[in-house]
Amino acid sequence: MSQPVPTIVDKFCEFESSRPGKLFLAEPVKGVYQTFTWQQAGNEVRRMVAVLQNMGLGKNDKVAILSKNCAHWIMADLAIAMAGCISVPLYPNVTPEALQEIIDHSESKAIFIGKLDNPDELRKGVPDNLTRISFPFYPNKDCLSWNELIKDVNGISGKPEIDPMSLSCIVYTSGTTGQPKGVMHSFHAMGFAVNTFLNSYPDIKEEIFFSYLPLCHVAERMLVECGTIFTGSTVYFVESMETFAKNLAHTNPTVFLAVPRIWEKIQEGLLKKMPQKKLDTLLSIPIVSWLIKKTIKKKLGLGNAKFVFTGASPINPALLKWYARLGLIIQEAYGMTENVALSHSNRRNAVRFGTVGQPYEGVEVRLGKDNEVQVKSDASMSGYYKEPALSAECFEDGYLRTGDEGSIDTDGYLTITGRIKDQFKTSKGKYIMPATIESKILQSPLIAQVCVVGSGMSSAIGLCNLSESAKQLNTETHTQELKEVLSAVNKTLEQHEHLSKLIILPDEWTIANGLLTPTLKIKRKMIDAAFGDKYESWIKMHDTIVFV
Repeated sequence: MSQPVPTIVDKFCEFESSRPGKLFLAEPVKGVYQTFTWQQAGNEVRRMVAVLQNMGLGKNDKVAILSKNCAHWIMADLAIAMAGCISVPLYPNVTPEALQEIIDHSESKAIFIGKLDNPDELRKGVPDNLTRISFPFYPNKDCLSWNELIKDVNGISGKPEIDPMSLSCIVYTSGTTGQPKGVMHSFHAMGFAVNTFLNSYPDIKEEIFFSYLPLCHVAERMLVECGTIFTGSTVYFVESMETFAKNLAHTNPTVFLAVPRIWEKIQEGLLKKMPQKKLDTLLSIPIVSWLIKKTIKKKLGLGNAKFVFTGASPINPALLKWYARLGLIIQEAYGMTENVALSHSNRRNAVRFGTVGQPYEGVEVRLGKDNEVQVKSDASMSGYYKEPALSAECFEDGYLRTGDEGSIDTDGYLTITGRIKDQFKTSKGKYIMPATIESKILQSPLIAQVCVVGSGMSSAIGLCNLSESAKQLNTETHTQELKEVLSAVNKTLEQHEHLSKLIILPDEWTIANGLLTPTLKIKRKMIDAAFGDKYESWIKMHDTIVFV
């Protein structure tokens, strides 16, 4: 183990004491911002710790959090840690069945329930014997009230002693590869990850963060929750996806993280208002170019952004270059739930588009069999909860096996070429790595989403959804341009990798229809389940561009 690092509890207590009156959490509720200073949050957290302890909850007891991002999500997480319990963060858009499965598997004894789109439906997945506590602003049926519980309680005092090697949380993966697994992380692993990240970005000091990606996802939790707490910063929340643009503009964050699909959506929105041709013209005029860039960034709410990140899934290098022309240098980072998202990142002023950057200090990297990326650091998980055999399979000589195929250049920049498990053989008997081909297809502004399929078939095909701008064109124009895209992509591929068709589907893949994970990654198995029975008939069609 490396040198001791502060835990999230150490850092919270430090800033609660040194910056009591500074704004810590700001959450819009029905358009009005509810604010909490470090001292006010500490007061609520400390009283909730006493409540949990009075309920008999303590060392090694699991307490779940089921809510969209809000101020009390972070307060609940801190209360769980300070009470000596283990937090189990849950996705707020899971099915009731998956919810119950995770609650049962984790052996959670209590659950905080907060901001949800469909509380009554999800309530079906919460066992009746569980202690249920409802967040302020979001009263839920059959729950104890947070405010009522803490009303007449004296909060704990001082800084609770936390064993850094004790279990901090069990984070269930979002299920791109099947059943969710409970990843166990110690306080030391979490603290090591945040500390290491901040050492790589020494300019991140007292910042303004914006929270909208699920806090139960490790990247948001580490960058936004822990980033805020470890730097004594302020975090603003989004009220809903409908108010996203308004909330972002109000916040004007200095640090901002988005997943690739969000960056694509922002681009689509911009091009709707200002077509690419007009944008190109304006950007080519020196003085106008500066003004346009400044105006766009300000309107997006990113006028003050010093650090802009992308992660969770691969992003198209062409999209990164597009944003760079607007003066937004997006730094791609790479990590997994299993290593607290700590592996590689592109540092400011040393960004290489198409790579996920260089390893953080204290992270060892090597390529194993099939060029599998393997990493070793103190941020690696303790294992999967109740899965010793599966946990052992994940490590080789102390290195965490990521399941990603990659290549490393002479300067240590890592390029991810795809998931090893995603590769498939057509009936020609040669392997195809879909991610590489998908990245090439996505360089076309016509395509918003793509999934390359073809296991055991005579050829691979690309299932696609059109971008918003492409939907404005007529089918005839589409067809010709898409034929050109298909031809151009095939010219860059080996013969056995050639796509015989692009299938244009009518409906976008979303979390709601089960085809994207909560972090907007494609669920390949679910796409196969939804469309697999049509693959062969599509292949037999005469046209190379098929509109469904």
